[in-house]
Amino acid sequence: MRFSILTLFFCHFVFAQTQYPTDYFRSPLDIPMQLSGNFGELRPNHFHAGFDLKTNQREGLNVYAVADGYVSRIKISTFGNGKCIYITHPNGYTSVYGHLQTTIGPIQDYVLKTHYKEKAYEIEMFLKPGELPVTKGQLIALSGNTGSSEGPHLHFEFRDTKTEFVINPIFFGFDKNIKDTKKPTISSVFVYPLDGTTANQSKQPLLLNLALQKDGTYLASKVKANGKIGFGINAVDFDDVSGNKNGVFNVSTFLNGNQNYNYQFNTYSFDEMRFINALIDYPRYKKSGQRVQKLFMKTPYALSIIKTDSLRGIVPVDPNLASTYRIEVSDFFGNLSSITIPIEYDAAAPVVSEEPVTSKYFIKVNKDSNFEKDNMSVFFPAGTFYDDFNLNFDVKNNRIYIHDDVVPVHSNFTITIKDSSYSESLRDKLFIGRISGKSSSYNGTTRKGDVFTAKSKTLGQFGLVLDTIPPVITVIKPIQDKVIDDMKKIQFTIGDSLSGIKSYNGYLNGNWILLEYDNKTRKITHNFDDGVVAEGPNDLKIEVVDNVGNVAIFETHFFRSQQK
Repeated sequence: MRFSILTLFFCHFVFAQTQYPTDYFRSPLDIPMQLSGNFGELRPNHFHAGFDLKTNQREGLNVYAVADGYVSRIKISTFGNGKCIYITHPNGYTSVYGHLQTTIGPIQDYVLKTHYKEKAYEIEMFLKPGELPVTKGQLIALSGNTGSSEGPHLHFEFRDTKTEFVINPIFFGFDKNIKDTKKPTISSVFVYPLDGTTANQSKQPLLLNLALQKDGTYLASKVKANGKIGFGINAVDFDDVSGNKNGVFNVSTFLNGNQNYNYQFNTYSFDEMRFINALIDYPRYKKSGQRVQKLFMKTPYALSIIKTDSLRGIVPVDPNLASTYRIEVSDFFGNLSSITIPIEYDAAAPVVSEEPVTSKYFIKVNKDSNFEKDNMSVFFPAGTFYDDFNLNFDVKNNRIYIHDDVVPVHSNFTITIKDSSYSESLRDKLFIGRISGKSSSYNGTTRKGDVFTAKSKTLGQFGLVLDTIPPVITVIKPIQDKVIDDMKKIQFTIGDSLSGIKSYNGYLNGNWILLEYDNKTRKITHNFDDGVVAEGPNDLKIEVVDNVGNVAIFETHFFRSQQK
């Protein structure tokens, strides 16, 4: 969704602050609160939606309900938040607990029953108020490392129950658990010439020099420009305890003393998450890994945390007029860092030119675009991108080249390839892959005759990939014809080098069994305490299917006594 008219005009840039309850919720852990990630922190393709709480670098810590309520949703996934519990509270908020190792008590009984009912590891359950009530301080789970986490921790969120907007947990009194006397760190400031103008005789973004002043603020080197310019910063925040680089809470800019741009990480919707790619200098991020936060909108986009003036943070530099631009970055506790940038007009010819443009194709943000060559085409609906740009497009050597991943994509575009060179028996084994070097990544592909279609949110080169190779299943500890009374679980690794794993199922003596999958280690695990294993001889079958239907089957036979 895009604005036809910018609706974010504010005279005083005052955020309407909701009065959140500060003494209602307890901590979800019984150890001192330390953050490894905070609300609004910049992550790949999204803003972080809550707190990441440290768990002493290990799994298995007790996780408690932060207030009375009921379990309203449980989601078990191999990605994202992994094993996750949602508790709805009577005061209008929902708390969320992610990356869990396991749920506990009645919750775990409910989850296990649902696994076997649906015969699936990845499940999602929506519950009614009377089904699983909880009380404040009740043990609900053990902390873990499931899903897309990069180490043991507890992901913890608050949401508005009606709107499902995520809310910064700091507003709910958890500031009392965190000591922070440190100012945010602004490590770099960039100036961006816009619309063909120059800054310091450059038509490309420039890094500014910063000098520390006696009062603790910074003064940037003078910007000499003409036309319109914008600024960007690389900034992080630290507290006194955790030592982690966290995201900043509030960023404000002022032109000649008047506030002209502001964002504060207080609350936003999941629909807005991908706008992080519009907020940051995406090409710089893809090339260097550096997330520079832009303090202007070249084209308006609907990220609700941003409040701006009619120029959308863009600074006009006119003849005979000197200006002063100030950037302020602050945390929730009022620690503030400030940079002042003097600006003056300069009509000197550029020394550094813009990067050369060789493309003959042009994308307009608010218009559909379709490009076709030979037997391949790409369609971009209006709103696919954030800014107008020149697109590199070509088809050669059975591949379609669609620019490269230095331009952010907001929503899906469609790739179509027509190819009749494969026999009918092989066509179902083909998919449209994004190709990088010698490797390819799977895109969900549909086929109608010899026409293949896929959607993507990443630019690059694509082509048809043939996958006739079944997945690989490897037992971690051999159990063939062995007595395994001392084993609490059995584990396998599974993998597929081309289209990737679509499904995995296990059967003991013909009965479906739960296999938990860890995408980081590619391990599937069956715990014998599920109670499916039989006394004496057992026949085990593991079946893994990839995304184009190739099947791998592993069968073995073992013995187990249930006697203690």
